[in-house]
Amino acid sequence: MATDTLAPAARRPILDRLRRDRRAQLALPVLLLLVMAAAARPFMTERMRATDTDNLLAGPSAQHPLGTDELGRDVLARIISGSLVTVEVATVTVGAALVAGTVLGLLAGYRGGWLDAVIMRTSDGLLAFPLLVLALTVVAALGPGLRNALIAIAVVTTPRFARVVRGEVLSLRTREWVSAARIVGVPQSAIMRRHLLPHLAGTLLVFAALQVSTAIMAEAALSFLGLSVQPPQPSWGAMVASGTDHLSASWSLSVFPGLAILLTVAAFNMLADALRDALDAHRPQLTPPR
Repeated sequence: MATDTLAPAARRPILDRLRRDRRAQLALPVLLLLVMAAAARPFMTERMRATDTDNLLAGPSAQHPLGTDELGRDVLARIISGSLVTVEVATVTVGAALVAGTVLGLLAGYRGGWLDAVIMRTSDGLLAFPLLVLALTVVAALGPGLRNALIAIAVVTTPRFARVVRGEVLSLRTREWVSAARIVGVPQSAIMRRHLLPHLAGTLLVFAALQVSTAIMAEAALSFLGLSVQPPQPSWGAMVASGTDHLSASWSLSVFPGLAILLTVAAFNMLADALRDALDAHRPQLTPPR
């Protein structure tokens, strides 16, 4: 059975390449801080709800490092609490879309025929609409709320994974080792699970990191429009929307949640680029070891 021979560079540990990539060095601390903030949310509930009526729309100070909102609530505490929503978006929506899209893409690419036509034409129909417009349609049908927003984002993201997986499977299913497995009688489900899926792991990992940033932006937009997280639970998009009504009185109310969104999205994009280069055996390192 013929197998693909990995280049020497491809056998080097991926983590070692990431450790030397400056993009990963910048992205990983930001994402670690995000996870730590989400984990700290249960300890911030009381501070998040506390109101300081003597300091409404106050700027950054020793008592409130990022200022207060129109009700006197601490902006830093609410940003930390809102990070849990971002983590849920990154894990739940992209995780669900990854699983569903991978299954559909494998079936469409390997089985072909009418199944491929049905899956791909449905995916094309969903992809014909802008992501946010389609997400707004799904949320409008289901009703506002975080759970429905997560469902909407997962639904509109699934076709993206399905199309990427299908394209990879179409090129892999003609390889000699796949043909040999079919000849010896390996079931189709086993071929897809044992022979095709492992070769998709790298592509899916990079694509998932890119889709996380898209999902975060979509949830922030839905929250901005009041269709995702509902008060009093904070989310970064809703905090930006609330701050736009008080920009003349307090610039920090919108700026700091907006910066949190910007840094998180940029971190996931940089991590995706670093992962792509680390997994690409034929691409030289952009930041070689000193």
